[in-house]
Amino acid sequence: MNPQYENKIAIVTGGGQGLGQAICLRLAHEGCHVVVADLNEAQAIETAGLVEKMGRRSRGVKVDVTQEDQVAKLVDDTVADFGGLDLLVANAGVVLSGEIDTFPVEKWRTVIEVNLVGYFLAAKHAARIMKAQRRGTIIQINSKSGKKGSNKNSAYAASKFGGIGLTQSLGLELAEYGVRVNAICPGNLLDSPLWVNSLYKQYAQRWGITEEQVRQKYMDEVPMKRGCTYDDVTNVLVFLASDQASYMTGQAINVTGGQEMR
Repeated sequence: MNPQYENKIAIVTGGGQGLGQAICLRLAHEGCHVVVADLNEAQAIETAGLVEKMGRRSRGVKVDVTQEDQVAKLVDDTVADFGGLDLLVANAGVVLSGEIDTFPVEKWRTVIEVNLVGYFLAAKHAARIMKAQRRGTIIQINSKSGKKGSNKNSAYAASKFGGIGLTQSLGLELAEYGVRVNAICPGNLLDSPLWVNSLYKQYAQRWGITEEQVRQKYMDEVPMKRGCTYDDVTNVLVFLASDQASYMTGQAINVTGGQEMR
């Protein structure tokens, strides 16, 4: 257990599975109590149970991050039940892609609502607590697509570019209150449920190649010749949330194996 994190209170949105679950478990390992928020209530409760087995307090909560009343209640209930809020990890996100001339505006709005408006709402309500405390950390899980356009994935890239602008703006606004705001931009998490259960199959059908060839194609694009892992992301997150990063705010840190360097 890391003394810097012992008994700190964290909220993780989109914490029920995949990277979000890995973040919850890593924070628990470091010593945090963790509130797991997810649209899928069963997965949120399951992850919270895993956190509790590690000896940390936890709660799994169904939350739609696009609904302000739900986000406000999440934050207020966390403060009331756990005694404060030290860390918000805005991880909830969605990927919907397609060619621009046929992409439905409803899907575009869904991506923007979840990835950008959801981040704004979570940060807004965390900030009102953290400003009063004059301390706290907000971290958004962004993407390499927040640094460089993504082919036939314009809604996602637009939402992530916006997320970096929001991170920088909040970093400026909240600095005087002792609240730091940063983002992490992972590369492709090639072993995540999103890829294994969905994207490999989609791309294999689109390009007329095997799923293994799809995986190899994406690894070949990375200078380090491998996909991003949960540990790669959580190692950076633990640093950014710690006092060791006390002079860092408004940053968007690449974790891409050299694929993105700006």
